[in-house]
Amino acid sequence: MKRTLLFSAGGVVGAGWLLSRVARRRFDFADKVFLITGGSRGLGLVLARQICSAGGRVALLARKQAELDRAAEELSERGAEVLTVTCDLTNPQEIEQAVRTIIEHFGALDAVINNAGIIEVGPYQHMSREDYERAMRVHFWAPYHLTMAALPHLRRRPEARIVNITSIGGKIAVPHLAPYCASKFAAVGFSNALRPELARERIYVTTVAPGMMRTGSHVNAQFKGDHGAEFSWFAASAGLPLISMKAERAAAKILRACKRGLPFLGMPLSTKFAIAADALLPNTTAHALAIANRLLPSPTDDSGDRLQSGWASREDSNVPKWATHFADRNIARNNETNGA
Repeated sequence: MKRTLLFSAGGVVGAGWLLSRVARRRFDFADKVFLITGGSRGLGLVLARQICSAGGRVALLARKQAELDRAAEELSERGAEVLTVTCDLTNPQEIEQAVRTIIEHFGALDAVINNAGIIEVGPYQHMSREDYERAMRVHFWAPYHLTMAALPHLRRRPEARIVNITSIGGKIAVPHLAPYCASKFAAVGFSNALRPELARERIYVTTVAPGMMRTGSHVNAQFKGDHGAEFSWFAASAGLPLISMKAERAAAKILRACKRGLPFLGMPLSTKFAIAADALLPNTTAHALAIANRLLPSPTDDSGDRLQSGWASREDSNVPKWATHFADRNIARNNETNGA
């Protein structure tokens, strides 16, 4: 009986693998229209550059027009066709209007990249319900509303794509990132649940779970608790080459996965190992994370309840410049401006 079950399970896995190989189609970026949330800076802007270099057209959604203007100016100088739309992604009505604006401008929509995100770092003791709700609005409800608004238009395009940028924090709960991880777990579940249902409509969903990336976004993260100490460990993690990934390399991998219609992408290799370790040895991983948490800053007094930007927290930090050098040099390059 056990042998029969093993053979049956093996047959299902083998058939699924074969079907996935047959079902995948190459997706040529030339003249395709991409909607990128959070496209004015960081990873979103890096993705836009590479899409435009491949002949694609981009619609960038973000909250701040000044950031969008800078991104559009840079991309337009490269000869790209760019549309910018100011949009508060926590407002479903603005999302629907943004999609209508894109369709009116380009006449079609071929791919959606749900990339926008926020990061709040600090001990759980300083995190409020509002922090969790804010993270859920950006990381779960915004991709939900945008995907639902875009689907009628994606169905009209052959081999349409949806790429959901989640995080290793959506696969493994990392200490001092509780609201972020809770919302990213929801994002992973939503993305993975949509994938098999939309595949029958030839719309391919890719869930991306990256680790740390050197985008320069550490200065626009938000911090609670001992603001300077929290910034120190987070910024160092975002900047060290051995545990973080160059933004351009990450974007190239994401777009290759998009082209192939891959169901899942974890990166870099350390992230793949961590996800596999958590799946195979969950208790060992839990103990390791508990040990890691002891090395992180302790909660403080009521002043730690204040949410403070990375720019402000950096002034209270004692992290050496060499530890953040590789992340810092991407701040200006990727439009991560002060006060953004």
